[in-house]
Amino acid sequence: MEQKITKNADGTLNVPDMPVIPFIEGDGTGPDIWRAAKRVMDSAVERAYSGKRKISWLAVPAGEKAWRETGEWLSDKTLDTLREYVVSIKGPLTTPVGSGIRSLNVTIRQKLDLYACVRPVKYIEAVPNPMKHPEKVDMVVFRENTEDLYAGIEWEAGTPEVRQVISFLKEKMGVEVAEDSGIGIKPMSEKNSKRLAARAISYAIEHCLPTVTLMHKGNIMKFTEGAFAKWGYAVAKEKFGGKTITEKELSDTYNGVRPEGKVVIKDRIADMLFQQVLLRPEEFHVIATPNLNGDYLSDALAAQVGGLGMAPGANIGDDCAVFEATHGTAPKYAGLDKVNPGSLILSGAMMFDYMGWKEAAGLIRNAVAAAVKSGTVTYDLARQIQGAKEVKCSEFAEAVIERM
Repeated sequence: MEQKITKNADGTLNVPDMPVIPFIEGDGTGPDIWRAAKRVMDSAVERAYSGKRKISWLAVPAGEKAWRETGEWLSDKTLDTLREYVVSIKGPLTTPVGSGIRSLNVTIRQKLDLYACVRPVKYIEAVPNPMKHPEKVDMVVFRENTEDLYAGIEWEAGTPEVRQVISFLKEKMGVEVAEDSGIGIKPMSEKNSKRLAARAISYAIEHCLPTVTLMHKGNIMKFTEGAFAKWGYAVAKEKFGGKTITEKELSDTYNGVRPEGKVVIKDRIADMLFQQVLLRPEEFHVIATPNLNGDYLSDALAAQVGGLGMAPGANIGDDCAVFEATHGTAPKYAGLDKVNPGSLILSGAMMFDYMGWKEAAGLIRNAVAAAVKSGTVTYDLARQIQGAKEVKCSEFAEAVIERM
């Protein structure tokens, strides 16, 4: 019998054997990669549970198709459905031009309070990449998703609104700003920073990972980025005091040897961290970061293991979660059955992990790795792998299913 996934007061999920999971197929190449990913996910569930479990997929409208059919890019009904059914998955969405919506992806995150953008980055053998030792890259980025510069609070240069802001800054705050400036506001709150850091630390503890790194630019932006790091350390002590130690405590108290079962909390300046994840990636396991830093870092890390085509992602809040492809819509390839569906397929594996369906998740990851290792890949990888067999989007899905 088809049922909704529900959430308990403690945050755990009640997942029936036949859950209803909403999906947004996405724009551009979204329908192509959705068809491929759906086949892989359904096959993984069938093979993992021998028919005892099955997903009932529920299509919900958003993006260009929704605009054509209803005149709304993202309706309240769609948002209500994503919230009501707790777990959902989506393809890439177009950013509307001149519609009053800055980004459909950002709107979904903010409206549903999906405050943690979670991006695991791990090398899949044989994927072309620029690194000498890509196998050392194995990190999970927790990016704060609701505030920072992405809050969208800004005023265009030359407008009456920006002149009011400039006047206020000059007259009330004693701050000089060039008259022809555009201005944006960077809010970062204690509550949102702490809940993001707490989720990252909890993940490290649950998965027995040795470190959580707080990424920030607090040497310059002391009361926003610097506060993010301060609040991260504070929540580690408040909520996880018995399971965490600081990097200073590691050195001073434990002679540099991490006690078993303890997670080391450390921080790195953003520009320094970009260098260190290239030079010493094995030293970083979970990274907690403000919104803008996290956007840059997660894409840069994806490039270290081969690009966004194989990078999964999720947006997770206290009430619901939306898993997604991390790349764009690539409209010039729409309908050609050409692009790599790996990102959405692996996001499906993340979704199954979140639901507690670990067996299905493992089948997907192992089969994707086997398909890539065999050289059976879509054009983006085939042009970089000597002797590869280039296949269509749908054929890559079939290759993955065959290797389960």
